[in-house]
Amino acid sequence: MKLYWSSRSPFVRKVMVAAHEAGVADRIACESVRVNSMDPHLPLMDINPLGKIPTLVLDEGEIIYDSVVICAYFDILNPKAGLIPTDPARRILALKREALGDGLMETLLNWLGERFRQQGEHSDKRIAVNKLKVANSLTLLEKQASDLAATPLDIGHIALGSALAYMDFRFGDLNWRADHPRLTDWHAAFSKRPSVVATAFFDDLAAKKA
Repeated sequence: MKLYWSSRSPFVRKVMVAAHEAGVADRIACESVRVNSMDPHLPLMDINPLGKIPTLVLDEGEIIYDSVVICAYFDILNPKAGLIPTDPARRILALKREALGDGLMETLLNWLGERFRQQGEHSDKRIAVNKLKVANSLTLLEKQASDLAATPLDIGHIALGSALAYMDFRFGDLNWRADHPRLTDWHAAFSKRPSVVATAFFDDLAAKKA
């Protein structure tokens, strides 16, 4: 399988953590691509009309996107990994957590996009809304941290953990741990998993310039 990939994408990180947890990471060849709203990757758009990553190409040529569907495919390959629980109540809980994690990633990406705009072009109001969404998400997750720790790892944990890791990678100035001790403890344990250690964020563009 080929995965269109970036070392800086939270959604790619989520997919790669899931791949390791499902035991299929060694079957994936990663192809690094750079995508953004102002500079579309045209070859990628030939197979994914949205031109977004992650995009997975199966050996037989079938194309799978986005991260939700890719992770669901990994669960099909290895149901015993428990990425998506079969128990109805646990399944809904896992998918709700995944939705929150994915939404938090999207919010952080929108916020980062505003930060990258030149002075006078960014929207202070849009930044404030994104900041509020992040704060509300952290408040909720702090309340749910004990339940997160007590539940076996699934796609919800992976999405939330990847989102918090992206916050560290791009928004270290937020110091989110200061007011969220239980969530801090949960994320510290999550971050020690081999799947998480093996998929750490890094700025590949900066490495190329060095």
